[in-house]
Amino acid sequence: MVNRQMTMFLYRVARADGAVLEGQAEGDNEQAVQAQLEQQGFLVFNLRRRGAWSQMRLGGFLGRRALPQQEFLVFNQEFLALVKAGLPILKAWSLLIERTQQHSFHDSLLAVRRDIRAGTALSDALARYPGHFPELYVASIRAGEQSGNLPAVLDRYINYLKLMIALRQKTIKALAYPAFLVLVGVSVIAFMLTYVLPTFSAIYGDTGTDLPPATQMLIALVRTIQSHFVLAMVALASLAGACRLWLRTEAGRAAWDRMLLRLPLVGELLRQHHTIQLTRTLATLLAGGIPVVQALQGVQEVVTNRPLAAGLARAVNRVREGTSLSQALEEGGLLPRLALEMIGVGEETGSLDPMLRDIAELYEGGLDQRLTQVMTWIEPALLLVMGVTVGAIVIIMYLPVFQISEAIK
Repeated sequence: MVNRQMTMFLYRVARADGAVLEGQAEGDNEQAVQAQLEQQGFLVFNLRRRGAWSQMRLGGFLGRRALPQQEFLVFNQEFLALVKAGLPILKAWSLLIERTQQHSFHDSLLAVRRDIRAGTALSDALARYPGHFPELYVASIRAGEQSGNLPAVLDRYINYLKLMIALRQKTIKALAYPAFLVLVGVSVIAFMLTYVLPTFSAIYGDTGTDLPPATQMLIALVRTIQSHFVLAMVALASLAGACRLWLRTEAGRAAWDRMLLRLPLVGELLRQHHTIQLTRTLATLLAGGIPVVQALQGVQEVVTNRPLAAGLARAVNRVREGTSLSQALEEGGLLPRLALEMIGVGEETGSLDPMLRDIAELYEGGLDQRLTQVMTWIEPALLLVMGVTVGAIVIIMYLPVFQISEAIK
């Protein structure tokens, strides 16, 4: 029997009582999903396939802006404190609504409270608003409801979120200084070429001195850029727009992600980053009592690289067929050899959760060390390139002065 790949659709519907709901549903096509929603008594406002474009514009389609990770962390810390204090879910949710200031998130919380009052489980109510509550979070809450230990599950998710935020901040911090150097260097070079060099050119023109070939070439280049500046900007904007549209397509995004993985240094760092995300997320879900197949499906949300996501989808099918987790991940080309061997040991010894956490910690240390090494090389290299470029421009501008000095002697 051939398993058909179901398509995911985003919907915006209204219930009979007037409440507007948003969520996602699977189906063979748009007509089938719409018929399914109408059979449930919903009035369908919007229905769109969740492809590459819709994943990127999820918040725009649902009319909601996703909450930043740091704010979502604070929200869950408050939620955990209220639950630990023994407050009922509905009362705790009402207090959280009073403390929430972001308008769109506040609306989602109100809608979730309405669903809870109507008898819907918290996890099912959250699943209707994927713009604010990720599938991973919903799966964790559902596991807490089923096990009757929601505080422990929330605590694990909060720790996971802290680690993911820390990983993202480390990456941003590592890239911030090189980006600043590039920005300053480009600004200095642009200032010299657009202001200083034309001033020198006018002075040399008044003296009637024959300019050296290098100075003539640099002045001609700057004049060409100035005369075609508008056209060049239009061309660059068109090229950027075309690339952006191409990256919004499934084929374009997959090709881009594949190219990034093949880059000598960037590919290695990306694979380590995705290894940490995959193992840390999988460990969090398994520790919450979620089955392996369902946990792997939850992990798919955090894997943004298209080739790796496709490999993870194949791994889910292989595990569902009875293949071991380590073998399925190996066939999907998802993890390094060392990580796969450690997962195999964890499966054999029945300690998969702690082993996955050990893998994440191992590669976090490796990523920190690698980023430190890369920054140690990049920063002086950028300074050298910028210094040589600026120095060359200054020397070329002053060549006529040296020529005049030699002629006077």
